[in-house]
Amino acid sequence: MSDASSHLDEITDGADERGISRRAVEWAVAAILFALAAIVIWDNQRIGAGWDDSGPQAGYFPMRIGIAVLVSALCVAWHVFRHPSRELFATWSQLKGVAQVLVPLTIYIALIGVLGIYVASALFIAAFMRYAGGYAWWKGIATGVVTNLVLFVVFEIQFKVPLPKGPLEAWLGY
Repeated sequence: MSDASSHLDEITDGADERGISRRAVEWAVAAILFALAAIVIWDNQRIGAGWDDSGPQAGYFPMRIGIAVLVSALCVAWHVFRHPSRELFATWSQLKGVAQVLVPLTIYIALIGVLGIYVASALFIAAFMRYAGGYAWWKGIATGVVTNLVLFVVFEIQFKVPLPKGPLEAWLGY
């Protein structure tokens, strides 16, 4: 059996597995784009999206972007309506794999505001190494701490680029 046919077998082996349809995802994308466009258009209309004596108002160009996004949303919706797809976008097991990265990443981003980027990054690296990589806790903690100490020295001390800090850095005087 050739490499190409074995790769094809891997793809088709899960063909009977259930998941979310491409059509549902495309409708969701159209709805999200429509909602974002509506917010942009409404907000820029509120602040002024016209042209006055001094030139374009603050919302003039963003309003045009909102209209372009609205047209894109309508194009996506029209395409889904005219060409409904029966294929899967992703299986539930594939979406589980995405969630295993997306959920910790979302928690990490939320923790940056509370703990600062260095502590949040050290925790993220340690946890990800443990749960996704299967490494021992001590290896994850050591890697997270050393990596972020190096980043702290590079950004805060050498380049003098302030990044979000939390209570630990404040306690240490930074």
